[in-house]
Amino acid sequence: MIKKIGILTSGGDAPGMNAAVRAVVKTAINSGVEVYGILDGYRGILENRIIKMEKSDVAGIQSRGGTILGTVRYPEFKNAEVREATAAKLKELGIEALVCIGGDGTYMGAMRLTELGINCIGIPGTIDNDISSTDYTLGFDTAMNTIAYCIDHLRDTSSSHHRCTVVEVMGNHCGDLAMFSAVGLAAEIVVTPQHMMSVDQIIDKLNSFRGQGRKQTTVLVSEKMAEMNVVDLAAEIDKRTKYEAKWEILGRIQRGGAPSAFDRLLGATLGGYATQLLLKGKGGLAVGIHNNQLVANPIYEALKMHKEPYFNINEMLDLLNN
Repeated sequence: MIKKIGILTSGGDAPGMNAAVRAVVKTAINSGVEVYGILDGYRGILENRIIKMEKSDVAGIQSRGGTILGTVRYPEFKNAEVREATAAKLKELGIEALVCIGGDGTYMGAMRLTELGINCIGIPGTIDNDISSTDYTLGFDTAMNTIAYCIDHLRDTSSSHHRCTVVEVMGNHCGDLAMFSAVGLAAEIVVTPQHMMSVDQIIDKLNSFRGQGRKQTTVLVSEKMAEMNVVDLAAEIDKRTKYEAKWEILGRIQRGGAPSAFDRLLGATLGGYATQLLLKGKGGLAVGIHNNQLVANPIYEALKMHKEPYFNINEMLDLLNN
């Protein structure tokens, strides 16, 4: 059995990462294995910023947002020489396996290190829910709650002024945050890569709503939709409808805050599962949850998967808004 494992968080931070870190530390130590926390992702390995972790280090961290280990984006890790030096450093330290928490870039790094003899397990940590090998990623639920909080407050003032508020949410080319939030918040219009609408279609829909007597409306737009710049879209709405239009970009506020109960549960479950797999000598896998079952897929397969919706969300939006 292995004697030492490492854990790191990489890429964008996400609520629930700390719950996963706690689960890894507790599961490993209870199994007689030492755990080493790597600070600031893959970069921390070569910089030798590695600390031995005890149970006391993770007491109560499941309720904290962000990641206690820190995280950076490390594009240099795409260089084969950097990866080889990283694997050599881990072997020198006696760290035989890694738990890597993050998105697709983190997964790719984990796969490359596994090929170099360091068994790695990836845990999906991204608010965008853009890892297709799992139904939900760490931070997605919390980010939706943050969006709900923000839009509820925007609606109070929007209703007072008979406004249409155009709100941009994160997603990184994945429309899940916008789509799921639109259903839960009863937003009148949502624009995502999976649910495209032209400016003319949006204008026609809003004019129809205004004709029905709706005093305020909300348009949710997923980020990185170049043809749907929220500033320009709000200007068009203001000019071509009877709504006063305002725009809001929620930005990084969606990343922060204490994780929801669901994200704490997901982090604890996936952290424990990933550690158990490493202790069995498994590597090169991405863990997740699918149909309420724990799953582990080869990372290279996980990165190629396309997520299928659980229900016809487009149909549900139409039913709710017509």
